[in-house]
Amino acid sequence: MKKNVALVLGSGGARGVAHIGVINELLNQGYNITSISGTSMGALVGGIYATGKLKVYEEWMCSLSKLDVFNLVDFTLSLNGLVKGDKILKEMKKMIPDRTIETLPIPFVAVATDIINGKEVILNKGSLYDAIRASISIPTVFTPFDYNGMKLVDGGILNPIPIDRVKRHKDDILVVVNLASSKESKKPVSKQNNNEKHNNNYLNKIHDTINNIIPENKTDSIGYFNLMNKTTSLMIQKVSDLTLEQYKPDILIDIHRDAYGTFEFYRSKEIIEFGMKETRKELKKL
Repeated sequence: MKKNVALVLGSGGARGVAHIGVINELLNQGYNITSISGTSMGALVGGIYATGKLKVYEEWMCSLSKLDVFNLVDFTLSLNGLVKGDKILKEMKKMIPDRTIETLPIPFVAVATDIINGKEVILNKGSLYDAIRASISIPTVFTPFDYNGMKLVDGGILNPIPIDRVKRHKDDILVVVNLASSKESKKPVSKQNNNEKHNNNYLNKIHDTINNIIPENKTDSIGYFNLMNKTTSLMIQKVSDLTLEQYKPDILIDIHRDAYGTFEFYRSKEIIEFGMKETRKELKKL
């Protein structure tokens, strides 16, 4: 008999690729995912899993180099954010067509934040990709998503691990993936060939240039966008800690907030394997 799981997938940039590994390991060990709630990358991975096409997405992510990831970024001059976020979703739609959330085979909920009114927005109907785009809108990075007269940003601002939004059935095991943990985890050291090192050095120079646009102050060793990213990450960690104090999951899979950088999607294969390893470790404790 399969063990049913209500799955909650947290917010955390590229660390959210670990959600793929979590899902793979749960399925490998005979668990049956009956419902999902997700924020930011948790909404993206959870939503794609609900379509039945997660393997297609996983193979695509694992094929991306650092240069590929950079080429998928559609920069904009908007003061509301650096990236429009349309290009990557357009590529995903070529592989995995849009669906309405109501027609997905398992209950799915994405969470976003109405930044104007300061309210959490629950996305459980309508276009799946609209819900994903809204939920992944990291402030200062992605431009806000216009939705039904609201300006929506990353759901992690108010609810980084939406335990209270997942639909639970009787006897479901509550599994939560926290990408903002302060608990240390060992991660494998990635190996790069000479060509990858060359591309990474080139793209790192571009990243550093963008990071230091505002302010241009030689005494500022952090940089504007790194400062904003670290501030948001710390806030998400504290909200996550409070949520976990209130709701006690049956299985908690912790991924350290510094395990992988927010934009290190080119390391997807490694991150997925890390997610599987951490899941195996926690399932043994059950």
